Parts: sequence; C-alpha cells; structure tokens
Amino acid sequence: VQLVETGGGLVHGGGSLRLSCEASGSIFSIYDMAWNRQAPGKQVELVARISRGGTTIYADSVKGRFTISRDNGKKTVYLQMTSLRPEDTALYSCNADIISYSGIQRDYWGQGTKVTGSS
Repeated sequence: VQLVETGGGLVHGGGSLRLSCEASGSIFSIYDMAWNRQAPGKQVELVARISRGGTTIYADSVKGRFTISRDNGKKTVYLQMTSLRPEDTALYSCNADIISYSGIQRDYWGQGTKVTGSS
C-alpha cells in the first residue's frame, strides 16, 4: 500500500492550492483519511480529517480557509487551500486508515508535498 501526495508549491499573496493524495496497492477498504503538516522546527499537526462517510474536522487555524474532501472510488483525498499565509508554509502529508486484502488494518503515511506561502 502506498500514499502519494501531489500539488504542493509556492503561492504568493493569499493564493490557493489544491493538494491530492492517492492511495494504491492491495486495498480492501479505507476509513479515515487526513492531512497533516510539519513546519520547520515544529511538531506535526493535524490539519483536517475526513471519515469514509464525509464527516470532517479541522484545525482552528485553517477553518474557513481549507476544505478537505475525498473520492472513495479514486481512493483519493484532497485539500483545497485558500487565502494561504506565510504561516501555512510546511511539509503537508496525508495519512489513511486502510484495511488491505490480507486483512491487516493499519495507518499509512505518504512522503509529503511542500507548500510555501509568501506575503
């Protein structure tokens, strides 16, 4: 099982970015999927999480600016980011609670994609 993030980059002056994270491999089912971020010198923090049924939670710092969504058929989770700020600069990684066809359930993480917000 593998998670691959795409869509990072440099954004100026309150712009927008859309991140994608696609899961692939021997996947039977995917439960919660989430986006996390780690800024330089700081700990990893949860940005947003979405259940299989679409229930979402957000960090207070991104509420009203970021939107998490998923396409279960494509095994993909998205993060639409708007009004980006310099403090949003971080490595953004997705994780997912996955049951493989072998019956093993565990949490998988992607390698991350870098987002830089500039003023």
